[in-house]
Amino acid sequence: MIKHIALSLLLAASLATPALADVTAGPLVISEPWSRATPPGAKVGGGYLTIKNTGTEPDTLVSVASPVSEKTELHLMKTEDGVMTMRPATDGVEIPAGQTLTLEPGGYHIMFIRPKAPFVQGETVPLTLTFAKAGPVEVELTISPIGAPGPKTDHSMHMNHDGAAK
Repeated sequence: MIKHIALSLLLAASLATPALADVTAGPLVISEPWSRATPPGAKVGGGYLTIKNTGTEPDTLVSVASPVSEKTELHLMKTEDGVMTMRPATDGVEIPAGQTLTLEPGGYHIMFIRPKAPFVQGETVPLTLTFAKAGPVEVELTISPIGAPGPKTDHSMHMNHDGAAK
């Protein structure tokens, strides 16, 4: 009985959460686009996603843009010798052939500077990624809770046939 209740709750949660659909642009596959909710008055927001280059030639993510903030930039955050720095990736970021670029907290990420409104959990953020070869690509970032460690995803595929978690 408890397994049936747990499975029902899991199913309800997966239906209430928007699916994170992959977006394909030529050999590029963009997956798990997400952001975190922001409190009212936040001066910045972050955006994250994964770009896999399935092609035989590199491509470069040259810029990002969104109507939800005054400015949208591609940033790199890194720690060297115990000092954390963050700077715009003004030359873009190359995605080598057959490789994956992950934009994530603590590394490369999208910075929404002076958002026009708070990012609300469950809503989406429109984003245009512009690549040197693939051109502009529209994606929607799903907004996860404040402080979320990663995107909300449908975990229903991680279940055994009897409904128990693997």
